Amino acid sequence: MRKLIVSAYKEVLLLLRDWGGLAILFFMPSVLIITITLIQESTFKAVGESVLPIVLVDEDQGEIGQLVAKNLAEAPNIQLVTELDGSPIDDNRAHALVSSGEYQIALVIPKGISDELNDKVNYNVDKILGEFALTENDSTTANPPEKKWKAKEITIYFDPAAGQTFRNGVKSNIERMLSKVEVQKIYDVFINQMELSEDPGLLNDEIITFNETIAQKGEDGIIPNAVQHNVPAWILFGIFFIVVPLGINLVKEKNLGTYIRLRTSPVSYAIILGGKIMTYTVICLIQFALMLLIAKYIFPLIGLIEFDPGAQLPLMILIAFVAGLAAIGLGILIGTVAETQEQSAPFGAIFVIILAALGGVWVPTFIMPEVMQKVSAFSPMNWGISAFYDVILRNGTATDIARPLGYLLLFFAVTLMAALFYDKKHQTH
Repeated sequence: MRKLIVSAYKEVLLLLRDWGGLAILFFMPSVLIITITLIQESTFKAVGESVLPIVLVDEDQGEIGQLVAKNLAEAPNIQLVTELDGSPIDDNRAHALVSSGEYQIALVIPKGISDELNDKVNYNVDKILGEFALTENDSTTANPPEKKWKAKEITIYFDPAAGQTFRNGVKSNIERMLSKVEVQKIYDVFINQMELSEDPGLLNDEIITFNETIAQKGEDGIIPNAVQHNVPAWILFGIFFIVVPLGINLVKEKNLGTYIRLRTSPVSYAIILGGKIMTYTVICLIQFALMLLIAKYIFPLIGLIEFDPGAQLPLMILIAFVAGLAAIGLGILIGTVAETQEQSAPFGAIFVIILAALGGVWVPTFIMPEVMQKVSAFSPMNWGISAFYDVILRNGTATDIARPLGYLLLFFAVTLMAALFYDKKHQTH
């Protein structure tokens, strides 16, 4: 036990001699968790709270244009722009305003769309009522000759910088609004044709509504926020970031001859590795505690939601501990295989970034291509994030995270055994 403690003490001294590297080890993940969470929180607020100006060009000057303008004006978070500097906006100017980036969306209602829609609706309503003998027209009138109408196109101009997701969302909302306008128009014509004394009020109240509920184990209805998604993700990234200094220290020991002196001393290699595992496990837990403190006490000071782990803290500590072991195993393997610091440091940093990308730290795995989803299933960061999300967002228990923790422990064992095997084979040569 004393040899293990001395070995761990040696690792601490190595780390303390590199204050710059030690500062980066704790500083960079802290900056990441604050920066990324702020960016995503601002993005979510921008989507839900900011005012979106929409340029409306009404070339029709009829009923449809008025209904569209009314619906847009009544929509929340939409600013309707129909003129600039006191003069109306035409199609060409709307195109120029959007193409230059001054506005993101312009809607152009073509001339004659109201007359076209009225003609079509009246024709179809007459045909339906005639078939049911609800009019006083003769059979010839009740069955008018077939007519066809050419669809009128409402043009939507989008800023070239607008993303596909944004365009799809806006287009969907506009199409839904126009469908509502068409339904209202058909309804009004039916009321007029049937000569009802009063509106029966069929469209006054919604029959079907939606109730958004977040499905969780236990209590439902808690809406997750950007903080709850980012804190565990970047905690995990910070934990795996230790592969860089761990790999560098192993390479240093080989290049400076420290490794040979350690192997010739009356200390087993298991004790040497045990000291590293003990030291870097403590560092992982310190990183975990530091990021939780930032999320709990610093976030509210910069306008973010406080992250409170509550009763899930013990399980989060367990996940951080096991994820730390997996990161340490990977760092030992990289440091064992690498011959120089120039090999170890860049490879370790880039490999961690790749694992983070595959694991869902930046982009959720469910929106990845199918091939990448299958690949991400083998990323240790994916297992760690799944465990954190099960606990934080799904109110999971220890049983729910048993599988991902098992995968992380297996990853630790495999990487450690691979490092031992490589080292033993290398020593024989």
